[in-house]
Amino acid sequence: MFTGIVQAVGRIVRLDPLEIDSGRLELADVAVGGSIAVQGVCLTVTALTGKGFSADLSAETRRVTTGLERAGAAVNLEKSLALGDRLGGHLVAGHVDGVGEVLSHAEGVLRVRAPRELARYIARKGSICVDGVSLTVNRVEDDAFEVQLIPHTLQVTTLGRLAMGARVNLEVDLVARYVERMMA
Repeated sequence: MFTGIVQAVGRIVRLDPLEIDSGRLELADVAVGGSIAVQGVCLTVTALTGKGFSADLSAETRRVTTGLERAGAAVNLEKSLALGDRLGGHLVAGHVDGVGEVLSHAEGVLRVRAPRELARYIARKGSICVDGVSLTVNRVEDDAFEVQLIPHTLQVTTLGRLAMGARVNLEVDLVARYVERMMA
C-alpha cells in the first residue's frame, strides 16, 4: 500500500530490466522483494544498485501503464507504507486502473480525460491518483475531471512537466471499486 505522497523524483536509467536512479529517495530500509511505486505503478525491487534499484515489468504492466517506456524519463517515487506510517494522501494500491490524457494544464488546474469505464469512479471531492500523486478531484464533467496543483506538488513531482496530450497513469479510489462490487 502507498499514500500517493511522492517522496522523490528519480530517473529511468535502463528499460530491461527497468533500472531507476532513485535520486533523493533513501533506500537503506528497502530490501529485494520490497515495493516501490514508480509513476504510480507498484513494482517489486529485484536488485539494489549503487544509485537506485531494478525491477521487472510484466507484459501486462507495460500494456496498461505509461511513463515507464523511455530511458531518461523522470518518475515519481514512493516507498510502500510501513505499519505506523502517517497516511498523508489516500490509500493507494499502485495498481493502475487506466491511462488518461491531459486535456489542459494551466494556472494550477490539471484537466484529464479518463477512460470511459473509469469515469464512473471519479467523484467531486473524491480522491484520484495521477502518476502516483494523491489528488482531490474538484470538478467532473462526463469523462473529464479537474484537480488543483499547488506549487509544492508542482515542485516535488513530475506533474509540473505535463503538457496537453500527455498520457498519465490513473488509479481510482479503492473504496469506490469495492462499493461497486458489493452493490453488484
